[in-house]
Amino acid sequence: MTSKKSNNKPLFFFVNKEKEPLFSKKNRALLTDPLDDNNPITVQVLGICSALAITVQLKPAIVMSISVMAVMAASNVIISLLRNLIPNRIRIIVQLVVVASMVILVDQVLRAYAYDVSKELSIFIGLIITNCIVMGRLEAFALGNGVWKSFLDGIGNAAGYGVLLIAVAFFRELLGSGKLFGIQVIPDAFYEMGYVNNGLMLLSPMALITVGIIIWLQRARNRKLIEKN
Repeated sequence: MTSKKSNNKPLFFFVNKEKEPLFSKKNRALLTDPLDDNNPITVQVLGICSALAITVQLKPAIVMSISVMAVMAASNVIISLLRNLIPNRIRIIVQLVVVASMVILVDQVLRAYAYDVSKELSIFIGLIITNCIVMGRLEAFALGNGVWKSFLDGIGNAAGYGVLLIAVAFFRELLGSGKLFGIQVIPDAFYEMGYVNNGLMLLSPMALITVGIIIWLQRARNRKLIEKN
């Protein structure tokens, strides 16, 4: 009677999967793509209203950018954590409640530590709740991805939004009033030689024109963004 070797394989075995680095190429793309190839304003054409309304001066534009970044990052993380618990039928309501809570928190912080800027921004902080960029990223990304990726996506898209806001505000305040952060930048000698501030830059239509010029420059540099008819 000969003995046979058992060919039975173990029922359970472990597969060693390498963890994706925190700042892998894909994760870095979540931060960098919204700055150029997938900018929320110049490519996705979202958040235009605030770009027109609060870019007369550089200071409120920076505060608004930071506020949106805080709201987007926190909201993306919270929705990502709850994504498997949120019933599909009420997901929009849940997203609105989360965003509204974050906006109220940011508004209270601004009222406590930067009241003048908070007063200047007035209703525009509250309108972050309905900002298409914030709601769009919750719906399109945070509901289907993990916490870390959702956090990076929120930071990246808010940064893309903020960079454009700051760029528009820089040119509008500099050319419109000769100041930056309320400080005179253009020397008095220029005015004595006949230089005059461009008052049109302080009007909302010039914000739209400035955004249009930035879009044109972006597509001239990055030809793949040009849509083919």
